[in-house]
Amino acid sequence: MAYATNSIVSRIAWCQQQEKLARTQPELEGWRAEEQGLRDALHYIDQRNQYRDCLPEVFQRYVIGFEDGQALIRSILYHQH
Repeated sequence: MAYATNSIVSRIAWCQQQEKLARTQPELEGWRAEEQGLRDALHYIDQRNQYRDCLPEVFQRYVIGFEDGQALIRSILYHQH
């Protein structure tokens, strides 16, 4: 599980770097949403319903972060058995 956590934390850091480079507000919001999706995956919290009213690109970025985070966690759990 440590590998999945480290991978997610690294990806969160990458999103934070990309936030600093964002040129538009929607781009910034997208990176923040992806970061939040990754964080939520670590804590088993699904906030997709709260992102549905956002711009479609922002919602999609949240889903990408959340689902990628879940996939990393599942792959580690699967390989431990």
